[in-house]
Amino acid sequence: MRYHIRIRNNFKVFSLIRQKQVTAWHLFNNLKVGELGHYQGIVKMYGQLCYLSGTRTIKDGKIEYLILVCFNQPDQALEYYGKCWQVETLFRGLKSSGFNIEDTHVIALDRLEKLMLLVMIAFVWCYKIGDFIDNEIRPIRIKKHGRRALSVCKYGLDYLSRVLLTGYNELNINLWQFLSCT
Repeated sequence: MRYHIRIRNNFKVFSLIRQKQVTAWHLFNNLKVGELGHYQGIVKMYGQLCYLSGTRTIKDGKIEYLILVCFNQPDQALEYYGKCWQVETLFRGLKSSGFNIEDTHVIALDRLEKLMLLVMIAFVWCYKIGDFIDNEIRPIRIKKHGRRALSVCKYGLDYLSRVLLTGYNELNINLWQFLSCT
C-alpha cells in the first residue's frame, strides 16, 4: 500500500547505512532553509523498510523540519503529500467545517451517493465563492501564527449562508454564476 506520512522531528529510525538508530531530523540537518532533501539510504521503522524525505523551514524564528516517510520514490514524496493533504482538507470541510455530513446518519447506498453528489457540488460552489472573495474583494485575515483565520471553503460557505438566509448580498456578487462555470 502506498503511503506518505509525516513524522515528528524527534522520531527514531534505524539507518541501514549507519547501522544505528538515529533521530530523523539529524538526517536532514545539513539542508538549507527551504531546500528539499532525500536521505540516500533506506531506513527501518517498526520492522518496515522505507525512505525519508525532508525540508527545513523557519517558523516563529525556530528551525523546523517537515519529514516524510514513504514506501518508494522519495523524490516525489512532498508532491504526493501535498495531494493527500488536499484530500484531508476536503474531508475536514465535509465533516466538521460546515457541512457536517456525518450528522445525517445516511447508510442507504443510493441515498448516500446522491447526498455526496449534492454536497460535493455545494463544496465546490462555496470554495469558488470563497476564493473569489479572498482574491478579488476582501482577503481572509491572517492570524498571528501566520495561518488564515478561515479556510477558503468556510469563507465562501459563511457568505453563501448569510445571503441565502437573509437575502442580503452585501458584496453584490452573482452567486449563481459560480455554478455555471462561466
